[in-house]
Amino acid sequence: MPTTNKSGIASKVASLEAIEVEIRDFLRVSTPKAWIEHACGSLDTLLIDHANCEYKAAATGMSLIHKYRSNTQLQRLMARLVREEMLHYEQVLMFMERFGVAYRPLSASRYAQSLREAISSEEPMRLTDLLVVGAVVEARSCERFASLWPHLPDALGKYYRSLLRSEGRHYQDYLALALQTTDRDTLQSRLEVFLSLDAQLISTPDQTFRFHSGVPSRCDHA
Repeated sequence: MPTTNKSGIASKVASLEAIEVEIRDFLRVSTPKAWIEHACGSLDTLLIDHANCEYKAAATGMSLIHKYRSNTQLQRLMARLVREEMLHYEQVLMFMERFGVAYRPLSASRYAQSLREAISSEEPMRLTDLLVVGAVVEARSCERFASLWPHLPDALGKYYRSLLRSEGRHYQDYLALALQTTDRDTLQSRLEVFLSLDAQLISTPDQTFRFHSGVPSRCDHA
């Protein structure tokens, strides 16, 4: 029995490591060290914006459910995603309370706005783009958790590591749904657009520190 337990633990570790490798292969760039260092010194802003991101992710799922009621698989996958994102939202709020972080309004980051501006306004490409953006955002969130967790206080680090599996699945769900809406060549073309934009936003100087911001160009904790 002890051997079986050890094997199970090793299997879980391997699975998480495989997720990290897959996500980093999917994305064009990794999180810069300067962002990680800044994040570790700005846990209040990090947690507040993380909570905002979980809430917005759930809201995005609900919006897709509302707009595309005839897509059965989308309905099912987004319903699961919304449940999980709201659970994560609640959990991050608990960490905020634990660390004595009071909620305060934060301005939006350039990241989500820049991705949204590149989304087609015409259907059916609009749905394809919405799903591709969902995949890229979830993949970047997963990569950020993987980059951050070894540097954070123990309990928060363990929690961030625990999110890798769900965030990795969310990105895969979005990609699977996107492939239903168009052919592989078109999907790859749209992925190139948004992955290139993600890489630019993550690797260039950013005046505002947020969960998905670029390289901190100044000490902005607001």
